[in-house]
Amino acid sequence: MNAPRRPRRAVIFDVDGTLVDSERHGHRVAFNAAFAAAGLPHRWGAEEYGRLLRITGGRRRIAAWLEETGLGAEEAAVLAAGLHKDKTERFRVLVEQGRIPARPGVHDLIDRLAGVGVTLAVATTGSREWVEPLLDGLFEPGTFETVVTGTDVPLLKPDPAVYHDVLARLGLGPEAALAVEDSENGLRAALGAGLRCVVVTNDYTRGQDFTGALAVAQDFAGVGALFDAWSSVSRAARER
Repeated sequence: MNAPRRPRRAVIFDVDGTLVDSERHGHRVAFNAAFAAAGLPHRWGAEEYGRLLRITGGRRRIAAWLEETGLGAEEAAVLAAGLHKDKTERFRVLVEQGRIPARPGVHDLIDRLAGVGVTLAVATTGSREWVEPLLDGLFEPGTFETVVTGTDVPLLKPDPAVYHDVLARLGLGPEAALAVEDSENGLRAALGAGLRCVVVTNDYTRGQDFTGALAVAQDFAGVGALFDAWSSVSRAARER
């Protein structure tokens, strides 16, 4: 007699600032290099970049900042598109050089979840051009069953579109999944899709409003126990 099949559960990870420590010494460096290559005097310091991270999507971030400097919206949008394309290529090179590390504790958590049969997925507003090589370089093939990026969805976080897409591809309702984010925008996207969300903050996002999060932690140390508890409660509830 076959054993009863366990209900499927999933954990859906954000990438930037969550799976990887990528903002201060990754994206910001690539943005500034793109500005320099275009002959622009602009440089984003660490503090200013933290403020700009409130705007999701690199192209939107550049355009909004250019408008702050006095450019009209149309001119800013055109210039931002070219700068963002160059920035993405420069960031992809950093990824391929292995200069974007996984956050401490991420691999242990992923191994722990995979070991109890939890499906893993990714929901990010980052471009597929760099997300795929980053995941391929840091994780074993097939670690993530589904990867949805900002290249795949028209609306970026805090809009929940990317999470709706991931859930549809997995064939799961939000009650069967848990999101992991690092920022207020990411949390709002997850909650908007009906997901419960664990927030693991970083230096840029610490202090944001995480009302509604299932839990908020400063790092991945000790988070495994929380996921074990969720996994057990989720399984028991669905098997009743």
